[in-house]
Amino acid sequence: MTAIPSVDLRDFISGDEKRKKKFVSEIGSAFENIGFVALSGHFLSDELVDDLYEEIKQFFALPQEVKDRYEIEGIGGQRGYTSFGKEHAKGRKVGDLKEFWHFGQYVEDDPKLKKEYPENVMVKVLPRFNRVGEKAYKMLEKTARYVLRALAIHLELQETYFDLYIKNGNSILRPIHYPPITEEPKNAVRAAAHGDINLITLLMGAHGKGLQVQNHKGEWIDAIAKPNQLMINVGDMLSRLSNNKLKSTIHQVVNPPREMWGKSRYSIPFFMHPISEMPLNCLENCIDEKHPKRYEDITAGEFLHERLIELGLVKK
Repeated sequence: MTAIPSVDLRDFISGDEKRKKKFVSEIGSAFENIGFVALSGHFLSDELVDDLYEEIKQFFALPQEVKDRYEIEGIGGQRGYTSFGKEHAKGRKVGDLKEFWHFGQYVEDDPKLKKEYPENVMVKVLPRFNRVGEKAYKMLEKTARYVLRALAIHLELQETYFDLYIKNGNSILRPIHYPPITEEPKNAVRAAAHGDINLITLLMGAHGKGLQVQNHKGEWIDAIAKPNQLMINVGDMLSRLSNNKLKSTIHQVVNPPREMWGKSRYSIPFFMHPISEMPLNCLENCIDEKHPKRYEDITAGEFLHERLIELGLVKK
């Protein structure tokens, strides 16, 4: 496969059974073969996308000492600001060339989870920042819910199999700023090759070169979406649950050519996480003689904790 397939969510929610089946088949096939699709027909309006970019550009343009006030110790970077070079890919020691922000879940009807999750961090110097972030979070979460319903059908599960696990899930909206590169990076790239931890990732901002996906032959493919599309990929949790039927694909963000070093790059992934109690045990219908069980039983919460340690965001 040499290109990222495109799908349209309007097919799935159209009420037309034929179009719905077409969407399930297309996204299922793409996620089995390369683990990525470009999706149109999502729930983010153009106005909301523009508002979100405007707010995050204003935040990252604030003086460093102001941004540093929003970096909260002791929560593994789960909410608020994470400064430049703090995070690295699994297996690497060199920090990625990026800074980022985390909006987290807006818990409804669950006091226990409300206590368990860190509070979202309020940016008082930008009055619209948190309101716009929350709206975008909810529209991306809604989009992800329908994508997971399609994948549940593809995996021969009940359509609403994931609904209970993702309601109040520990999902993260992460606006990222890759600042201009001012000197030759020493073995560092904007985001080193990695797989995502979660169920699925919905990415805004893959409209220019930078994001690359590794296909099954080990070749790197440019993943470029149209301005009205989200790039969606399988994370390790979903790969694990499906006994690797759905592929969590290694991807990276490479440094631009030298003539583009002076430009910032922004991207905004939404990492769809379930609640901690969700079992990630390989589904029985994804195990057979040709595909023996590949992974030990584990919960989503245990798996996330393991990976945050590997990423250097949480101490053992």
